[in-house]
Amino acid sequence: MFRLAHLTDPHIGPLPRPRLRQLLSKRATGYVNWRRGRGRHHDMDLLGALVADLHSQGVDHVACTGDLCNLGLPDEWETARVFLEALGPADRVSFVPGNHDAYVRGSLEGLLAACGGWTEDDAGLARSFPYLRRRGPLALVGLSSAIPTKPFAASGRLGPAQIETAERLLRDLGAEAERPCRVVMIHHPPHPGGAAAGRELKDAADFSAMIGRVGADLILHGHNHVGSVARIAGPDGRPVPVVGAPSASARTLLSNRRASYYLYTITPGGEGYRISVTERGLDEEGGIAELSGFDIEMPPADRIGHVHRRRLRRA
Repeated sequence: MFRLAHLTDPHIGPLPRPRLRQLLSKRATGYVNWRRGRGRHHDMDLLGALVADLHSQGVDHVACTGDLCNLGLPDEWETARVFLEALGPADRVSFVPGNHDAYVRGSLEGLLAACGGWTEDDAGLARSFPYLRRRGPLALVGLSSAIPTKPFAASGRLGPAQIETAERLLRDLGAEAERPCRVVMIHHPPHPGGAAAGRELKDAADFSAMIGRVGADLILHGHNHVGSVARIAGPDGRPVPVVGAPSASARTLLSNRRASYYLYTITPGGEGYRISVTERGLDEEGGIAELSGFDIEMPPADRIGHVHRRRLRRA
């Protein structure tokens, strides 16, 4: 049995005061949005309570799928590193970046220089995507969809080289005699229609086609700030579950967007895996509690998988 926690989109604050020259870019609109209310929406005390609860659950590993930063400012990179250290040491936490981490040109490179240890693959190579990390029965494949975009856009892109390398990794892992549970980490929803125009993964169709050829057992993402469960057809039409988590710092009246994280209990069984999922986060009383749960059956290749929902709060 292996316990994996998935946390995303913390948008760590407070936002450092930018210099005037740093606002001569897309950062100007982002800074205005932060001052108009986005900063109040992301509650750092709530984020701290969520992380404390996560540590109390006895997790074996943490997956963090991006948007540590807000405007990609240099002063945010050290804050992001401190946050990842609070989540856990680099060998116990796997990170992939989001669009806010690559807000303008140079932002992503600066963040990864500070936080590269949390993206280091099993060969010791950091800041290279996709990466492969084996932890217990898991094989974590980390992808970067983070690219700088124009104002009012938040789209992502993997690119052909990254998709081709991910395909090779997933195919090789799937061919092993003792097949690991292949978990893909990405910031943007990786399936067509997973996000609105201007916020989507530009090559979602190419990624989905790749999954259709080689498969995976679980795909984790963030970006939409809402909990969701979708599917991508894998080999022979077998569904691959795609699970998105809300922002880990969101304080809102909307029940489907309140801060939470997902806890996966992964149990090998025969040739497949059983994955039990619990959502923990901000409840109506203002505390951190279990909110919902669902089960994912990952069967042998000759059977069809399914998602069995139990008290799943979100559509």
